[in-house]
Amino acid sequence: MPENASDEDIRRVAAGLVACLPALSRAVERRVDLDDSYPKPAKPSEAQLALLRLVETRGGITVRDAAEALLMKPNNVSALVGQLTEQGLLERRQDPADKRVAHLHLTATARHEIAEVEHLMGTHVARALRALSDGELDALGSALGALGSLNRQLHRPAR
Repeated sequence: MPENASDEDIRRVAAGLVACLPALSRAVERRVDLDDSYPKPAKPSEAQLALLRLVETRGGITVRDAAEALLMKPNNVSALVGQLTEQGLLERRQDPADKRVAHLHLTATARHEIAEVEHLMGTHVARALRALSDGELDALGSALGALGSLNRQLHRPAR
């Protein structure tokens, strides 16, 4: 715990983040859902998008490793893989050394869809950021590094 932060400060910040971050994520998702420029049936769910983004950065990842990285149960990730494979967004490639293991790879269609969704999300967030004051924008910019660190801490194995 930081030296100068009281338990009360830590709890207050934690509660604020727990309330704000999911609401922020839902608001961005909702903006994309309401955007007429993006076909609704093609938009991956939040969980599917998280898996696609992971496979984009770690091509060849296994279902077990993806579940660990996403803090999900392997059977849930396996179900997502099945859905995304059926949609033509993921490919399963059998491990040459162990036929029971499959490595996940994005299709060209998935790369295109991820880019489209992220562009659309970025457009909506940028529009909202333009409505903030310079001080609010500076504060958010300064918080990005800390939020990245918090994300890494939350993805570390529990002790």
